[in-house]
Amino acid sequence: MMAKPWCVVDVMKFSFVLPSLLFVASLVSAHAETPPANASLEKQMNQAWDVAWTRFFHKDVETFMDYLSSYEPGKEQAHLPTAEEVKRQYPNPCGYSTGMEDGMILGGAVLSMLCDRYAVTKEKDLRSKAAQVFRGMKLCGTVHGVPGYVARNVCPEDRKSVYINSSRDQVTHYVHGLWKYYHSPLVDEPAKVEIRKLCTEVAERMIAFVTPENDYDFCRADGQRCPLGICRMWNVQAHEAARLPMIYAAAWDVTQNERYREQWRKYAAEAIAQSTTPVESKPAYALLQMQASLELLYALEPDSALKKQIQDIMLKVGGLGEKRLDHTVKIIAKKTPEEMRMLGPDWRTVPVWKNQKGYPNPQWGPYREIWHITREAGEASLLPLMADPPAMSAPQKQQLQDVLLQTDYLHNSSCGIIYHLAAYWKARRSGVW
Repeated sequence: MMAKPWCVVDVMKFSFVLPSLLFVASLVSAHAETPPANASLEKQMNQAWDVAWTRFFHKDVETFMDYLSSYEPGKEQAHLPTAEEVKRQYPNPCGYSTGMEDGMILGGAVLSMLCDRYAVTKEKDLRSKAAQVFRGMKLCGTVHGVPGYVARNVCPEDRKSVYINSSRDQVTHYVHGLWKYYHSPLVDEPAKVEIRKLCTEVAERMIAFVTPENDYDFCRADGQRCPLGICRMWNVQAHEAARLPMIYAAAWDVTQNERYREQWRKYAAEAIAQSTTPVESKPAYALLQMQASLELLYALEPDSALKKQIQDIMLKVGGLGEKRLDHTVKIIAKKTPEEMRMLGPDWRTVPVWKNQKGYPNPQWGPYREIWHITREAGEASLLPLMADPPAMSAPQKQQLQDVLLQTDYLHNSSCGIIYHLAAYWKARRSGVW
């Protein structure tokens, strides 16, 4: 259902339309450009940008991959699964540890980052970059022919094979990224039409599958329940509770279809109540997904009391981000430069651990921590910058700047550098730098 022009929307619905319009206005009137901290930092971020697009972005499917197994040009992604391996769901139905695990998490994060960078710089070529990322995300949502299923990534070899087990994490960043792009000056009208369709399909899958009978699981691409619990959308932990209403709110926002507004309002208040006690020990990626869900709900929430509650939760999560960054920086400080330059393995050559559900997962050994802390530093830095108002303490600003200046981006194999870029441009846009 296409959106009505806002001027003829029913008066009863105006209170729901207004927050969306205000959010769009806030994007248009973004913060004025803030100068970078120094020339060295700007040089570092330009280098990280180049590495992200030349090494992690795969042009054949227009998606980002998880890690590098070589610094040699043309061989950085030699470890990626073949089409034959993906078709037989090897080594596991999630593609865990293969480099194809987090494509839609990364895609959504990059789209959001591009929106922030454009708000600061107004660079025209960012339109083509965003269009590329969008095409890759659209591919992950359509190539398999299962409406509403969000594949983690697509095999570059045949440009169509996917792993059949996604997760709420993938869907969260997918919807959040599409929604941010939809309201950005970077998007064109044909892409908006496609975003409406993609968000509608995800929402319809949730309505059909996320039921008590399925234990609120949106299921794998083959229609079977996910045995890992990572596709459950309700009766979940505090940092996951806002995901389901966020999806419905996004679908309503871009389509104005009352069907999705009803689903959003059905879950919204209870989801926010469940979100009030995020666990401090959760990794930054989990808190970042929580913050993304809350950001969308906050922008659209028409009830002032509930909106204030969302704001308070986001500020609390931002505070947790400061603690996570401090913890991560202390770990990084203990690593040698050689350790931080470690390459990821060819997952076919490492030991395999099989979980209790029978999903074999290649083990990366010491590399797992290097990959993780690189991400964690950027993810943790984003948390307070997404709150209203965005804030960063002086020690946290210094810690983030130190991480960005000290990272050897030419010899860092973790996709975490994408979150370094995201934190940098969010900081620039918000005015904390």
